[in-house]
Formats: sequence, C-alpha cells, structure tokens
Amino acid sequence: MILQAIDKDGKIVEFSEDNLIGSKTVLYFYPKDNTSGCTKEACDFRDNINRLLPYAQVIGVSPDSVVSHQNFQKKQNLNFMLVADVNHELALKYGVWKEKSMYGRKYMGIERSTFIFDNQGKIVKEWRKVKVPGHVDEVLQELQKA
Repeated sequence: MILQAIDKDGKIVEFSEDNLIGSKTVLYFYPKDNTSGCTKEACDFRDNINRLLPYAQVIGVSPDSVVSHQNFQKKQNLNFMLVADVNHELALKYGVWKEKSMYGRKYMGIERSTFIFDNQGKIVKEWRKVKVPGHVDEVLQELQKA
C-alpha cells in the first residue's frame, strides 16, 4: 500500500507501512485538516516534537488531500509528516473508519485514534476515541516506559 505524504518541509513523498519499520512510530489518525480539535492536536504534537523524537517519529493521517495537508502544514508550521489517506486504506486497515453521527445525520469518518509501533512495525499501544487535551502527554509517558 503506497500513499502520498507530506514531509516536514512540505514536500510530497511516497509512504508505505515499511516506513514504520526501523524506528518507533506514533501514527495518529485525525478527522480533518484545519478544524478546531484537529488543529489543537496537531499543534500539541508540533509543540512537543522535541520531547517525542528521542523515542519515536510522529506521523499524522487524515483523509484530506495532499494539497490540503500542504496548506495545513504550512499554516500551522507542523514539523512532522502528514499522510493523505484519501481512499481510507490505512483507516480501514486500522479500524478507524467508522460510522459517526452528528445532529442525527449519519456519515463515515475517522475515529480519532493513536497507535505506537515498535521498530519492527508492530503495534505496542493504541488509543481509540482520543480526547485531545492531555493526549500528547499520555503518548509521551507510554514512550518513556519502553
């Protein structure tokens, strides 16, 4: 499975699950670029990247387009990779593409989730239905345990 990603410099790169092998990785799924909760979460990862990088790389995933990711990354000065999962391949694989409901209307979307992978690409910790406040600290505490 090859997807397009935006690196920390805003350049398009190819991404596959092989990118998760060789170093610990925090892979977090979020619903949509430039929405309040997703911006807060991305900025929390951005602001704590120096605390996280000694333990793991950080990669954000949403169904937004490459262009949307480039704009989001530039606007928020994000310092980690974003993956454009426009066909929901990663979201389906990790079970985060779910039916949601807002104001009685049902639709499909991302369930905010985070996974930590070891350097062999194996999931060692996961969070589902993530609440943004304090989540990056939870991730860091888990990374520091290993």
